[in-house]
Amino acid sequence: MNILIFIAVLIVLIVVHELGHFLIAKLFKVRVDEFGVGYPPRAFTIGRIGETEYTINWIPFGGFVRIFGETKDDSISDAEKKRALVYKNPFVQIAVLAGGVLFNMIFAWILFSATFMLGAPASVAESQYGVQPTRLLISSIIPSTPASMSDLKAGDEIHLLESNSKTHKDKITKITPSAVAEFIKRHKGEELLFTVTHLGSTTKAIVPITPVQGILKDSPGTPAVGIAMNLVTDEPMGFLSALKYGADATLGSFVMVYNGLVKLFSSAFMGNVDWKQVAGPVGIVGIVGQASSIGMIYLLNVVAFISVNLALVNLIPIPALDGGRILFVLIEAIIRRPLPGFITTTLNVVGFGALILFMLFITYHDILKLLS
Repeated sequence: MNILIFIAVLIVLIVVHELGHFLIAKLFKVRVDEFGVGYPPRAFTIGRIGETEYTINWIPFGGFVRIFGETKDDSISDAEKKRALVYKNPFVQIAVLAGGVLFNMIFAWILFSATFMLGAPASVAESQYGVQPTRLLISSIIPSTPASMSDLKAGDEIHLLESNSKTHKDKITKITPSAVAEFIKRHKGEELLFTVTHLGSTTKAIVPITPVQGILKDSPGTPAVGIAMNLVTDEPMGFLSALKYGADATLGSFVMVYNGLVKLFSSAFMGNVDWKQVAGPVGIVGIVGQASSIGMIYLLNVVAFISVNLALVNLIPIPALDGGRILFVLIEAIIRRPLPGFITTTLNVVGFGALILFMLFITYHDILKLLS
């Protein structure tokens, strides 16, 4: 079932990506010969609208758009050259090549916005506590802290915090970030009991932790346990508010993925990649399956995040990706002549081969993680 959900997600994301290329090409009057769902061999033809044929293909892992004139061909007529992508000015070529990335980002924005309209958790100020239903979530756990050595996890909802002192019992009644932080500070050296649920689980876990000093960089003398907290509400938002929060979530995901890619490539250059933090196709199947088992909101969030990933990965200036093709267009615009065909062909083959090897390598590590 997880694999079927993953295939459906993959088809949607790639078709959205190809739709971006398709619509931008149509906008600039570039001829599009075929828009296909799935990869050849062809199963059947849906029909033809104008000059474009719409097809369904047998290999169900995405889709493609066949744009006329992606490489120079002096044998075509002058009339055809006006409709060929490679003979358009560099701005049009880059716009068409970047159309897929743009549509993946727009699609992520739509999905994130939809989750907020359905009632996805959204951060609110502490002033909203008591005004609307709120929950206090653990957003992250600092490594090498008491919290990291406990059973607390990012995503846990804090229901109750109490001291485990034999001489006097104390507990918190107002569940907000500042109230929790003040309670921890007040009970320096005492064992505290966190009552939490994880991702909506009905089973509450009681986690004992003893605060220590030196965890907070900006306040090393303050007792802390090593958690970051976020007060959220699940109230469904109106359309305009959801669009705003959706845009914020899309931008935040973009920055997160960008930083992750920079860290990945820099650590790969240094030879110390932590492959446990990298997920390939097999790992994503598990992530999508887990999200779908929790609920539609979680699944939509994961799909939106994958869409942002797909957009940014395609912008990497590697031959065979959109970013590499955009780089070729920019180089040709600067030197004012086309690159020799054997150079672009060789770089594309090498780039595609490197991409396949990289995906196989990540898949290998995905399988190792499953086995362990």
